[in-house]
Amino acid sequence: MKEKEEDRIVRRLEQRGVKPTALRLLIFHTLEQSRHALSLGELEEKLETVDRSTIFRTLTVFLSRHLVHGIEDGSGSVRYEVCNGDWECTVEDMHAHFYCEQCHRTFCFRQTGIPAVTLPEGFTLQGVNYVLKGICPDCARQGTVTSGE
Repeated sequence: MKEKEEDRIVRRLEQRGVKPTALRLLIFHTLEQSRHALSLGELEEKLETVDRSTIFRTLTVFLSRHLVHGIEDGSGSVRYEVCNGDWECTVEDMHAHFYCEQCHRTFCFRQTGIPAVTLPEGFTLQGVNYVLKGICPDCARQGTVTSGE
């Protein structure tokens, strides 16, 4: 990780009240550099020297401080993605995600907003989980698409 990049991540963590330890910097950087949202297991594979419980505790801190958001894509595990804004994830920042049913990756469609929903009186929206499912271009190109048989 480059020094300027590390400084930027340190500032971002400190702005949210998170102590910027070496492992937290590494985990945040790994999430930020990924082309798709990552599960706890995927992070564990990428960060071979970091134990699962440390990664989980770090993700819990990041979630509570709105540095990342969790995506429930129907795969049975939560996937994590760095929030767009400098301050926190808000409902307005939420976007659609695409879950590939073949390779089991979850992609962020940052340019695809969530359709507006009007809630009944008394309800307050605090989060949105909008997941589209199908086959990603990589799997379609590789011809690994399986039929539903």
